Amino acid sequence: MFVLSQIEHNLPMPPHLLNRPLVDAIKSELERLFLDKVVANLGLCVSVYDIRKVEGGFIFPGEGCSTYTVSFRLLMFRPFIGEVLVGKISGYDEKGLQVSLDFFSDICIPGHLMQFGTVRGEDGRWALKTEDGDELPLDIDDEIRFLVSSIKYPPIPVEQKEDDRPFAPMQINGSIKGDGLGLLAWWAPDEEEEEGDEEGEGEGEGEEEQ
Repeated sequence: MFVLSQIEHNLPMPPHLLNRPLVDAIKSELERLFLDKVVANLGLCVSVYDIRKVEGGFIFPGEGCSTYTVSFRLLMFRPFIGEVLVGKISGYDEKGLQVSLDFFSDICIPGHLMQFGTVRGEDGRWALKTEDGDELPLDIDDEIRFLVSSIKYPPIPVEQKEDDRPFAPMQINGSIKGDGLGLLAWWAPDEEEEEGDEEGEGEGEGEEEQ
């Protein structure tokens, strides 16, 4: 889910930062430029991990600041396809569910990637209809386990309509089709039973050894 990405960048250093130690000033400027930003095909920057090399410090004609060539590593949020994550439902619409990981919210679980039998009710909520005729609603703030099915880095749109969603530079689509996926509450009893069976087997093995 988190990876280190090494980048080399030509960094102009604002004069007001030059009274600080060079490495501290460079890190501060890198955080301003990259922190909480999405870098295409790399992911969302969580932090500046370290600075590997600093070269230069030249002042080019017509510029009032020195420029450094900096090699550094960023800690990026970039889940891989097939990874299973746990988040909270933050909203829903006719397309599906919106899910949040607190620090990242551009996650969608479309209707066709939900458990078989999941339908949208008249109140707009999605719910799973069981074979017994019960309905298990997927409500806001419910914890949900999903599988990452795709990651997109769409280009910045030239124009946006008033009713368009805010632009998301990284979009994750998730799936809750399959065993163990969906609301954590659906699977909690089964998981507790499995843990109990494992503990029982461990106790039995200990008694045999005695």
